[in-house]
Amino acid sequence: MSIIDFLTDLTNPDLAFLPKALAIAVMSSVVCGVVGCYVVLRGMAFIGDAVAHAVFPGLAIAFVVQGSLVLGGAVAGIVTALLIAVFAQHRRVREDSLIGVFFVAAFALGIVIISRAPGYAGSLQQFLFGSITGIPDRDLYTVGFTGLAILTVVFLLHKELVAVSLDREMARSVGLPVFWLDIVLYVLVTLAVVISLQTIGNILVLALLITPPAAARLLTDRLAVMMLLAPLIGGGSALVGLYLSWSYDLPVGGTVVLVATAVFLAAWLFAPRHGLLARHWRGLRTRYGRRPAVGTGTS
Repeated sequence: MSIIDFLTDLTNPDLAFLPKALAIAVMSSVVCGVVGCYVVLRGMAFIGDAVAHAVFPGLAIAFVVQGSLVLGGAVAGIVTALLIAVFAQHRRVREDSLIGVFFVAAFALGIVIISRAPGYAGSLQQFLFGSITGIPDRDLYTVGFTGLAILTVVFLLHKELVAVSLDREMARSVGLPVFWLDIVLYVLVTLAVVISLQTIGNILVLALLITPPAAARLLTDRLAVMMLLAPLIGGGSALVGLYLSWSYDLPVGGTVVLVATAVFLAAWLFAPRHGLLARHWRGLRTRYGRRPAVGTGTS
């Protein structure tokens, strides 16, 4: 399918779900790209996967009562994040251990809840792998307003979140409320994950949160540029992934992730400063560039 054909399908009233799918895919990818920068800076890749598990009971309850999946997942994720933040104040047990305990327990609770609903097998597949073709209009608005709220909080607390992400002890020493900033970051990650679940699914959502910021990290040393590149990579991956998915009848979530991964691999190889080829070239210059030229030795 050509790009012109794809654009034609986007404007076809009989395919009204397609522009909605594109809007949600791009919005969620952009938001995940921004929030994921803090996750990458803090070295908390595990948190994205854990939050995806934590929101599952909320999704299950929302499905059983025919409520909003976005709202149900957000409530469950935020409650679990608050429990993690509170229990993490006791330094006897490490934060990553608490994350493993609570978030996996939440996922198990979700499985038990949804197993009690009729027809749960198909719904479980939808939760795990995403279902972008049947998105109701209310979820489109929910994702839009939630994404705008997330970006507003990021804009207002950017310096504080960066300080906590880079050096928690230094942030605490200068008087920043580290505990509350931890909660804010957990909530932001939770909301970013929830609005992405219908696009990418529970299993693959970590890629949307981590891969674009990781690629941006390879392309620049400046945090401001990284914060701009990550959502561009995420949104572009969603756009290209949806186009390829629609053209070749591929799963949307998996295709978006593969496009984002291809961008990461390209950055890993060809990034002008931190790419593999650039580092190899610098190594060759260091190794051979300092040798004395032939014939310049003293007799």
